[in-house]
Formats: sequence, C-alpha cells, structure tokens
Amino acid sequence: MESLKELYRIGKGPSSSHTMGPQKAAQTFLSHNKDAKRFKAVLYGSLAATGKGHMTDVAIIEVLEPTAPVDIEWQAATFLPYHPNGMTLIAYDSDGNESDRWTVYSVGGGALSEGTETRWLTDVKDVYKKNTLKEILTWCDNHGRNYWEYVDECEDADIWDYLMEVWTVMQESVRRGLDNEGALPGPLNLPRKAPTYYVKSQGYKQSLASRGLVTAYALAVSEENAAGGTIVTAPTCGSCGVLPAVLYHLSHAHNFSDTRILHALATAGIFGNVVKKNASISGAEVGCQGEVGVACAMASAAACQLFGGTPSQIEYAAEMGLEHHLGMTCDPVCGLVQIPCIERNAFAATRALDSNLYAAMSDGKHRVSFDRVVNVMKQTGHDLPSLYKETSEGGLAKAYEF
Repeated sequence: MESLKELYRIGKGPSSSHTMGPQKAAQTFLSHNKDAKRFKAVLYGSLAATGKGHMTDVAIIEVLEPTAPVDIEWQAATFLPYHPNGMTLIAYDSDGNESDRWTVYSVGGGALSEGTETRWLTDVKDVYKKNTLKEILTWCDNHGRNYWEYVDECEDADIWDYLMEVWTVMQESVRRGLDNEGALPGPLNLPRKAPTYYVKSQGYKQSLASRGLVTAYALAVSEENAAGGTIVTAPTCGSCGVLPAVLYHLSHAHNFSDTRILHALATAGIFGNVVKKNASISGAEVGCQGEVGVACAMASAAACQLFGGTPSQIEYAAEMGLEHHLGMTCDPVCGLVQIPCIERNAFAATRALDSNLYAAMSDGKHRVSFDRVVNVMKQTGHDLPSLYKETSEGGLAKAYEF
C-alpha cells in the first residue's frame, strides 16, 4: 500500500476525482508540453457526465490556459475500459498538428493512474508490505502493538509532521464552515446549515447537544468543500466531512491531545488504505459506499482508537461503519457535491460514533471481517448500473426537480 500522504491530500473541493485529479493531470501534461500552442481535453464517462457540476473544466483550464487556448470535449456516453473517470489530454503545435496525447484516469481521492501503462506516473511507491487488515491485525497481535504503530514502522519519520498538517487543515475547515453563511454555489441555491445547527445544538441537553455538534462539524467541512474551499480528502472530497467532524468533536469534548489525535488519524488511514488498495474509493467506480462508507469506517476506527479499543475492537468498529453503507449509490443532484452528499457526511459521522460504542461494548469477536466487507463492497459496486455511479442519470439526481 502507498503512503498515507497519498490518501490524505490537502486541496480544494468540490471533488477529488473530478476536480483535484484532473487538475493534477493537467499540471503533469503541461510540464511535458510547455511549448504547445493549443490544448484539448476529452472527458469520458462519469468524468464528463458530472464534470460541469464538479468544475472539472474549470480545474483543467486554470492550469493550461495561461500557456495556450483549451478546448473541452464532453463524451459522457463513452466509458474507457480501465475506469469510468477517463480523460485524454492532447497538445498541438503551431501548425495545428497533434504533438502529444495522454490518456489518464482519475481513480478517486485525487489519485491518478495510467491504466496498464506507465509513462509519467512513476513517483508513487508502496511503503506498506501488508495489504489486508487481517495481515495487519495479526502483526498487531503478535507484536502487542496498535495500528498507528504499524504506520510508524512503515512510514518515513516525517509522517507525523504531515499528519499534524492534515489535522490543522481539518480543524480550520471546521471553523471556517461554522463561520460562513449564505448559499452554496450552483443552481440549487442550497443554503449553508452548519452555523444554524451549531447554534441550535447549544440549547439541548448534553447527549443531544453532542450529536448536534458532530452534525454541525460534518456539515461545516462538507459545505466548505462544496464551495471550493480547502479540505483534506478522507478518503475523498465528497466524504471529507466525516472524519474531521468526529475528531474535532472528540478532541474538544474529551480533551484528547494532538498526539492522540494523530495516532487516531494514522489508524483511520490504515483502514482507508486497505480499501483503496483492495477495492476502490471512487464513487464513479463503486458508488458512494466507497466514499462516505469508507469515511465512516475510518472515523469509526479513529474513535475506537481514541477510547482505548483493542485492535480487534477497532477492526469491528470499522467493519460496521462500512458494512451498513453497502450498496449506497452515488447520485449527486445536478452533478454537484451537495445533495445528498452533505447530509450523508453528517449521518455517517454520527454512525461512526455508534459503531465505536457498539464495538467497545463487545469483546471484539464477530463473524464478518473488515476484509470480507471490502470485497463485498467492491463486487457490489461493480454490479451497480452506471446510472447510480456519479453520472447523475439515476436515483435522486433523476427524480429531483428544481
């Protein structure tokens, strides 16, 4: 598995696969074609179907247009075989002749792949030898250690500085979201709700106030993402509100130190990485179960880590967080990361706390392993029709009228 630095990416929303990935691809292509006189970007499948709502064209044009004019071609009906989020970038010389072309895929969480070929994307290497949760859990049991210690064993020494940066950005995105009011960009004119939920939660008794605060924090980060603000992919932009909400709430309610929070981030990252390696975190490939479902699993593991769960209990919490999102479709209304995405982040954050409580009350023994749920999620995602996987052609996206 790759470094957690490839999972937790700091960048601007609203979509890691539709905004961050294509922008990174444009930057890579430009670095090899600085003398081009014109560019063309052909977007395929899901990348084209919801690209305008996700500002895919804006992300690409921002990079390429300072060098040369850019044409965007949308081919939503064409799906390339490797991944639904395919694109071809083409450069032309002064005579109008094609000088270079590159087909690349945005595979989720801001990550890129060249499919079965290797041309330019050669800088990412695996740092974890163990790729399944069973292998990592066995290591923990044999060495009397926890998941974050496996991260410490495999990563470079600067991983804790990087995770501190991640935690800082997460906190800032919560605070900005709580302070910002008004409507989110796009034709839905969806009003921000985080500030209102935050204020109203103060009037409830402690048990309800706790849930209200978690909801407000998740809404805050998700609304910042929808507005193109700076967030952390955890594991994606569309699911970026879940883990920060849980960590922010627990850090304030229980006075957990930054060191403890970083250990929880590392633990959450292990579970996200296992899914990324063995299945997918791309809504276009497996639906929202791969985004919000995985985010819930990560937050469940982080919460259980903070409250002193054993490795088995942590695995159980994460398994429940993902299992009960199986089959969730990705059907963004108008191709925007707003409805139902923002509310899903809030519900997943509260479900993560429930998963932690359920696992903490158990002995950690259970029938269905996290690895098993990951495999089922992958198969379920592949069985879903494309209209339910980030094309805005089915589900809520089709039924909604405005």
